[in-house]
Amino acid sequence: MLAVAATVTAACLSVQSGLQRGGFFAERALWVAVGVVLVVAAHLLPALVRSHGWRVRTVGALLWIGCIVATCYGHAVFFLTAARHAGELRAAAVPVVTAHGRDLAVIASDRAGVVARLARVTERRCAQSCPALRIERATLAAKLDALDAEKAEALRVEAAQDRAAAARAAALADPVTGAMTAFGLPAARADLIAGLAFAGVLEAVACFAWLLALRAATVTEIPVTPAQQRSNAEVTKPVTPESHAAASVAQPVAAESAPVLRLPVVEQTDDVTRVRNAVTAGTLRATVTEIRKYLGCSQSRAAAVRKQLEPQPIE
Repeated sequence: MLAVAATVTAACLSVQSGLQRGGFFAERALWVAVGVVLVVAAHLLPALVRSHGWRVRTVGALLWIGCIVATCYGHAVFFLTAARHAGELRAAAVPVVTAHGRDLAVIASDRAGVVARLARVTERRCAQSCPALRIERATLAAKLDALDAEKAEALRVEAAQDRAAAARAAALADPVTGAMTAFGLPAARADLIAGLAFAGVLEAVACFAWLLALRAATVTEIPVTPAQQRSNAEVTKPVTPESHAAASVAQPVAAESAPVLRLPVVEQTDDVTRVRNAVTAGTLRATVTEIRKYLGCSQSRAAAVRKQLEPQPIE
């Protein structure tokens, strides 16, 4: 399941990368086909060439390295494009500050003209009371104050625009790779290294998982030899009174010459007789634990068999 999941994920990355790199539909389709083939080859080549000779393994290793490099490159294209798209979405969420007033250059030009007129009016002298001159001075002073206020507002809007631009620039960068720039690494190079690292880890997991999966699938059951078939036939044949008597007589000798064969289902004789014969032959101790191990039964059944082995009192 891990191998299939890793391969499907890598194939989806290659499909998306091919769609991003191609222009026309045919170009995209070919990029997708090449990416999927390289992904499958990179994942299965180590497991497929493992059982061959060193020449085939050498060629397979060279092809595998080429497939891994090409696949990691395609995955890096996807990771970088995805990071750029995510940055654009984060930057679009930053509020846009728009200036509704005049530009600072226009305000500065008007202010310079008002200051010059105010200076000329201030230097003008009257022989007697001149109301018109005082009115002009007050008017120019009011215009100058208005221009100063407009300039302050323009400076505030410009500062807000600068803060918004800085916020958009920070949002464009990935939060993790952007922090790597503190170590002197450029943001673009940090994004590339992060994308290649993700691609390399994914490919390594997929290759190792397929190697383990195909190795486990090649393990087959041990074939049954004719000798084992004959022994199974002898074990499963029906038990007659004559064969039971012969088995009871030959049991002490067989117990010394051959190991005890544990059969899962075959019924031989009743448990009490089997245990009594084994105890008589000296191959079994008459304890509950040994009887339970010998019969493979429960503790209560072994205790009942042990109790039946005890001599009954004569009334």
